[in-house]
Amino acid sequence: QVQLVESGGGLVQPGGSLRLSCAASGFTFRNYEMKWYRQAPGKERELVAGITSVGGYTNYADSVKGRVFISRDNAKNTVYLQMNSLKPEDTAVYYCNALFTTPYGAPSNYWGQGTQVTVSS
Repeated sequence: QVQLVESGGGLVQPGGSLRLSCAASGFTFRNYEMKWYRQAPGKERELVAGITSVGGYTNYADSVKGRVFISRDNAKNTVYLQMNSLKPEDTAVYYCNALFTTPYGAPSNYWGQGTQVTVSS
C-alpha cells in the first residue's frame, strides 16, 4: 500500500523556520522524483520545490528561492522541505508528491494528505 505521510507543519511567526518531512512507503522511493506543492485557501495548488530521483537536482518556485530547500534521504525513504524566513503568504496546506515517469507505460503519481503551515504573529 502506497503511503506518503507529511509531518512538521504548524503555527510559526513571520521570520521563523519549519522543516516538513514526508515519509514514503509502498513503492521504490529512490526511483521517484519528489515534489512539494502547496495550496492556500481560495487558490490553486502550486509547485513549491522538486528534487530528481537521479542526481538530486532541485528546482524551486520563484516565490521561495533562497528561503526554502528540498532534500531527500533515500535510505530513510523521506523527503524534506526546510523553510526559512517564513512569510504570511507561505500559509497553506503543503502536500508531498511522488512521480515516476517512463516511456514504457503510464506514470505513477502519488499524493500525501497534506500538512498545514500557518505563518502568523
